[in-house]
Amino acid sequence: MNPGADAAALAAPSSVNARTVAGARRSMAAKFRACDIGSPELDARILIGHALGLDHAALAAAHARMLDAEEEHAIAALARRRLAREPVARIVGSKEFWSLKLRVDAATLVPRPETETIVEAALAAIDARGPRSRALRIADLGTGCGAIILALLSELPNAFGIGSDASIRAVLVARDNGRRLGLARAGFLAGDMAAALRGPFDVIVSNPPYIASGDIAALAPEVRDFDPRRALDGGPDGLDFYRAIAAAAPALLAPGGALIVELGAGQAQAVAALFAAAGLAPLPPRPDLKGTPRALVARKGA
Repeated sequence: MNPGADAAALAAPSSVNARTVAGARRSMAAKFRACDIGSPELDARILIGHALGLDHAALAAAHARMLDAEEEHAIAALARRRLAREPVARIVGSKEFWSLKLRVDAATLVPRPETETIVEAALAAIDARGPRSRALRIADLGTGCGAIILALLSELPNAFGIGSDASIRAVLVARDNGRRLGLARAGFLAGDMAAALRGPFDVIVSNPPYIASGDIAALAPEVRDFDPRRALDGGPDGLDFYRAIAAAAPALLAPGGALIVELGAGQAQAVAALFAAAGLAPLPPRPDLKGTPRALVARKGA
């Protein structure tokens, strides 16, 4: 048998299959895997579904369909962006958080799964003082796309929330997310952390910038090159915004109110000390799913 003919026979089906929806998924995932991109299969599924306008079920049903040239071009363009380490959420323009689909853009952080720990900790702090159905006022400092405050309002039927952010563009994204989710009880304003807010609030939440300035260059390219630096940079020791929150929160909290913040790795003790010095009572930090202390709750005296 002619070895050249064998090679051609083996290559032909692969070439044809690569032009199907399923073949394009396999090809894209293989490229991602070769470049050490995490979750290559999931990324490929999301990106090809986005390129073709298909949800997960429709994408699976279309696995044997042949792609036309325009679809192949669109898929290749998305693959190039991901290979340049642009996060999938930025490519498709949205990210799911707490089962809510949120729009994101260049002005906002992409919500991380570990930030759901803040929502869990805030709900636990609320549950400890009464029913979730009661009226509550909640503030979200540095709201970004509005992920935390909108997640909380989706669980608290009679709560009103306000999110602040120094970026006007981020505020516009958060407002749009609130409108699309039908959460009219959320308001958003531009301002540095707590500067434009007036209490009292029953709960204050925040995922502040907490990366030490000198550590930003070593972050994963998906974060370093695509997240807004102002949403990452916590100053020389990463604690600048915790100091600002500690200075502002006691006057904004209602008696018995709770402050819940996200923590960077290794920051729990230092942040707890800042809050204690401001007259708040910190509780043991709540870990995320990886066991990292992620959420710190501090109470104001009744």
